[in-house]
Amino acid sequence: MIHAPITRALGRSARYAAMVLLGSALLIAPGRPSSAQPVDVPPTWGGDFWSRPRLTGSWWGLRDELGKKGVVFDTDLLMTPQGVSGGKNTVAEFWGNAEYTLNVDTGKLGLWPGGFFRFTGETSFGTSVLSDAGAVVPVNTAGLLPTPNEPTSALMNATFTQFLSPKFGVTAGKIFTLDSFQGEFAGNYRTQFMNTGLNFPLASALIPISAYGGGVIVVPWDGFVLSALAIDPSGTTTNNDISEAFDDGAMVIASGKITVKPFGLVGSQSVGGMWSNKTRLSLIQDPSNIARFVAEERFERFRPELLVPVRPANREDSTWFVFYAFDQYLWQPAGDPNRGIGIFFNFGASDGDANPIKYTYVTGIGGKGVVPGRPHDTFGVGWARTQFSDNFVPLLRQTLDLGLDHEDAIEMYYNASITRWLNVSLDLQVINPGLKKTLSSSGNLKDVDTAVVAGLRMYVRF
Repeated sequence: MIHAPITRALGRSARYAAMVLLGSALLIAPGRPSSAQPVDVPPTWGGDFWSRPRLTGSWWGLRDELGKKGVVFDTDLLMTPQGVSGGKNTVAEFWGNAEYTLNVDTGKLGLWPGGFFRFTGETSFGTSVLSDAGAVVPVNTAGLLPTPNEPTSALMNATFTQFLSPKFGVTAGKIFTLDSFQGEFAGNYRTQFMNTGLNFPLASALIPISAYGGGVIVVPWDGFVLSALAIDPSGTTTNNDISEAFDDGAMVIASGKITVKPFGLVGSQSVGGMWSNKTRLSLIQDPSNIARFVAEERFERFRPELLVPVRPANREDSTWFVFYAFDQYLWQPAGDPNRGIGIFFNFGASDGDANPIKYTYVTGIGGKGVVPGRPHDTFGVGWARTQFSDNFVPLLRQTLDLGLDHEDAIEMYYNASITRWLNVSLDLQVINPGLKKTLSSSGNLKDVDTAVVAGLRMYVRF
């Protein structure tokens, strides 16, 4: 039986890891922020049941008229049931997300050119398998939203972007960062990989999912985008109080993305980084100070005069993260830049002092429209390694043999585009968990097994 103070310390460490990994924004904007992009409006939202862009059609022509004026409203439903074999528990659960998005193009609305408003709300429901899989990295990115494994509703994005010229724009508001890393083969959790480690470079784990801020977008030439943002490092999806923004510092995110076409095959290269001056709890702590804390927890009420006071915990005044990513088609049908088979890769690194994740490596193969007669289907096979910082709870790792060296995930999926408004995916993940032991209901340590996670995903656009 583990003594109560050690049990509580282990619990605090696990909760800290969960807060950092599950409640963090997981990426930076490698190109133009999604909130800055005008929305494509089809000639009509109507058509027959199988060909219309949205399930509910044109709303008897009203949706078409709004689209011509630059007003687009979408309601989307994402359902992600998953089952776990191994891990911490063998279980099957159902999780769902409803997303509501309003886009307004001020130019089309007849107000002024170059302005774009974007508002996004999200509601979650059900129970996810995040805690059952035994993985430190979430096996369902949608399960993080709006808050990890907690059914709720939140305002995710409320931004205004103004392009002052075709090559320069500014943006401000509450920014949903999670949609900013969508690549050709990975990054879109709605139709591509479900595992968070395969969608984003997790070394960026301290970036909030949604936060107030602003920035600039520069397009020096077609196919080359630079962006920089300053956001509140403590922003959350459920806090809409702008008066609290930047109370404890700032976070600066900068990146660039360029489109390349070696041998006529489409690809892209991205590089970027983050720096923040928010003071955070350091992972580097004096073990004797932790021992004194445990002793204080156990014996203070008996002989307090014998105890050496606990020194204040070490803190870090700044933190940083950098990343590099590329995707590249290796084969494409002649004349079709949107189909083919290619590879993707990203690498991220952090200081590892305040951030429990030191390095991340992601690579894989993706395909679009390669199955005869299925021009809009996609598939992917990928591998992600999350390397934890050596400074992350070293005393507990060594004493209790917790692991926390690295975590590996292999995922494969096939996404069938049944109609333009309905996508259905089959997904399979194999996880070698980073945390090798966990607490049982009786308070004892038990092993965490390799997890096999099977999932079904349905994405409906109304």
